[in-house]
Amino acid sequence: MTRIVLADDHAMLREALKIFLEKNDFIVAGEAEDGAEAVRVVRSVRPQVVIMDLSMPVMNGIDAAEEIRRDTGIPVILLTMHTEEHHVLRAFRAGVAGFVLKTKSASDLLAAIREVRCGNMYVSPGISDVVVREMLNKGALRKEVLTLRERQVLQLVAEGKSTKELAGILGISERTGGSHRTRIMDKLEIHETANLVRYAIREGLVEASL
Repeated sequence: MTRIVLADDHAMLREALKIFLEKNDFIVAGEAEDGAEAVRVVRSVRPQVVIMDLSMPVMNGIDAAEEIRRDTGIPVILLTMHTEEHHVLRAFRAGVAGFVLKTKSASDLLAAIREVRCGNMYVSPGISDVVVREMLNKGALRKEVLTLRERQVLQLVAEGKSTKELAGILGISERTGGSHRTRIMDKLEIHETANLVRYAIREGLVEASL
């Protein structure tokens, strides 16, 4: 049977998904409540498929998916409410195998699992045809300005973490964390934390606070 890792920061949703998947003969081999934990769990249990939310603390689902793909090659399905073009494009630049909308029926998720297990890509009905065409146009898949590590640092900065705190979370020295932060500011030509937060929100790394 297909072994799956679930990652979502809402425990009730993870539990509901676990019940649904197990009723459909899948095995939930691990769970995580943020992207960084998802990466660790996937490395440990080596599932066949990962299903994760896009918006999560510490490391968002897109960056976690990129790290998982790079390290393990295991396909990742993003399960999300977001249909905005920049989210979809970033997701497929990161190498996700499926993009499933939470507003669709549960059968949509089952279809996505079947497709990615066969080595195919899956996009929920409801994602604009224009977005899909842009996604398939190599010219639309612009190169990221920041590296994966720099995006992880930027997300933590936008979440209000100090350099010492983000260094501890990422398992790097405080000096290295500070160097990443300085390099991010130089690359983006943004030297105020408030403007870094705005950039992170615009790029979908974090969500705006209500």
